[in-house]
Amino acid sequence: MRIEQLRLRELHIPFKTTFRHASAERSEASSVFVEASSDGLTGYGESCPRPYVTGETTESARVFFSEREGSLRGEVTDLDSLRRWTTLHAEAIDANPAAWCAVELAVLDLMARSAGQTLESFLSLPALAGPFRYTAVLGDAGEAAFTATAQGYRRMGFTDFKVKLSGDIERDRRKLAVLDSFDLPARRVRVDANNLWPDADVAVSYLRTLGGSLFAVEEPILSQRYRELGRVSEALGCPIILDESAVSVDQLDLLEGPPDRWIINVRVSKMGGLLRSLAVVSAAQERAIPIIVGAQVGETSVLTRAALTLAQAAGTSVLAQEGAFGTFLLEHDVCEPSLMFGAGGLLDPRVYPALEGPGFGLRITR
Repeated sequence: MRIEQLRLRELHIPFKTTFRHASAERSEASSVFVEASSDGLTGYGESCPRPYVTGETTESARVFFSEREGSLRGEVTDLDSLRRWTTLHAEAIDANPAAWCAVELAVLDLMARSAGQTLESFLSLPALAGPFRYTAVLGDAGEAAFTATAQGYRRMGFTDFKVKLSGDIERDRRKLAVLDSFDLPARRVRVDANNLWPDADVAVSYLRTLGGSLFAVEEPILSQRYRELGRVSEALGCPIILDESAVSVDQLDLLEGPPDRWIINVRVSKMGGLLRSLAVVSAAQERAIPIIVGAQVGETSVLTRAALTLAQAAGTSVLAQEGAFGTFLLEHDVCEPSLMFGAGGLLDPRVYPALEGPGFGLRITR
């Protein structure tokens, strides 16, 4: 198969509500969208460059794309050549993982469509089965908005919650108190500090004062300080979720202590595409480290679909899954229908028969 054309555009889709956390505040999706075409077929890819995650912007993604688009079209003809190209350009991809993600997903979607296979079949991965259960993610909203959102999740039947912390102890205590007020015996809560504190001592002091029964803590201090992160885990008696601190397979070798001290948040955009994400999952499984299949705020159904492939392949290693907000958050999606969780936070692939079609099985409308 010869890739005849690669096109990149930016997506700016308004949110229905502003989403805030310690590192950023967003009121619209800011994504990179790539289309790969051949013989009348088109594959689609998406990524979310974030300066506070991988140091990327939509502009840096555009530069990466323009410098390598010709090489890709000339050298990539099948899955093996795609893997070779990825290996040869590993250094550039390491510096631009989100930019590469959008390209890789588009090319994989195109190849699978050309082969007349689902993406899972094309990659020799387990077929989508599900259902996939998602976490209720609560941003750093004001008290009234936070409460209303949390109650909405409760009415939908969610039992797994992720709370973005602000660093204001009373504000954060009130958030957890809202969840504590829910009569949910199976309730599970984790918090995400988005690298809020400078070191382990400050983080431990704050989180002990915060109180509450926490399932895990995500990125409490400046990223990639693995020894200090281990100290936080030991002091609090709960695992640390690595997000900004885990963007490549090599970083897993830096983790000390028992495997149940760590959880890896694997986000397809952050990791640099689906193939790299699968490699991280495999490396985590070899080390008996569980994972969360994460998501960037503002993803469309394209990244949601890629994450389903990842979650199915990861199997019982998955502790939780994030994303699938679709038009709950976005004013509109790029496809019809939008891939979204339903009651209980469940997404059942059987509700979307198009997913049994070639490639990602999505019908892009915008």
